[in-house]
Amino acid sequence: MSTVTSADGTRIGFETSGSGPAVILVDGAMTHRGFGPSGDLAVALSDAFTVYRYDRRGRGESGDTAPYEPRREVEDLAALLQAAGGSAALVGVSSGAVLAADAANALPGVTKLALYEPPFIVDGTHAPRPDAFLPEMEALVAAGDTGGAVKKFLRSVGMPGFAVTIMSVLPPFRKMRATAPTLPYDLRVLGDTGRGQPLDPSRWARVTAPALVLDGGKSPQYMRNAAAALSAALPGAQYRTLPGQTHIVKASVLAPAVKEFL
Repeated sequence: MSTVTSADGTRIGFETSGSGPAVILVDGAMTHRGFGPSGDLAVALSDAFTVYRYDRRGRGESGDTAPYEPRREVEDLAALLQAAGGSAALVGVSSGAVLAADAANALPGVTKLALYEPPFIVDGTHAPRPDAFLPEMEALVAAGDTGGAVKKFLRSVGMPGFAVTIMSVLPPFRKMRATAPTLPYDLRVLGDTGRGQPLDPSRWARVTAPALVLDGGKSPQYMRNAAAALSAALPGAQYRTLPGQTHIVKASVLAPAVKEFL
């Protein structure tokens, strides 16, 4: 493992694989280098790119510095861009797609963006997140109820109650609980995009990198609508659907689309 130091002094752990133009993978909620899909995606991309996988702050082997602000995660990506030689493409999944887009809006050196299913709620196809959702999540984390925080999050994204109950007794749930303290971070990255209202395109008005926004053909309609909305909000972005995929996209399907675009 290698490390970079972010602007606020936080140590960010990362690793590289492959060779070629630099690509930084940006994970979504409750995932990091030791738990989640980015490992398979890195392998699938490493034949054509130098792939940077990192632990977002508060996860895996990266540090954390209070108080949390989304701009700190943009600064983390700035440090990784410098480690990559000053420029790289960003590939973000779920809330990582939102963070990647925000980074491209704020930082030089982002060459391209490939973004899979940002978890916005932009219309009436899914219930909006209540205003109390974030403070309730923060209260669960502060009380040490990491299991309750994970369950609340899973229900909010549309997982049926019976499935959440089953998930809670399976081995991966322990790893989800370990990352639960960062769930409020993802919600803060999303900002006010869960109200069931159209996106504000001014948030990404300074993005100049070519972008591809993808969704899965079997994903919930609200997530597909969110991807289409982000593609419309990003200047000159392309939009593509991967048939047969859900929010848990297979690396063997995502990687060829990303390679073709990059």
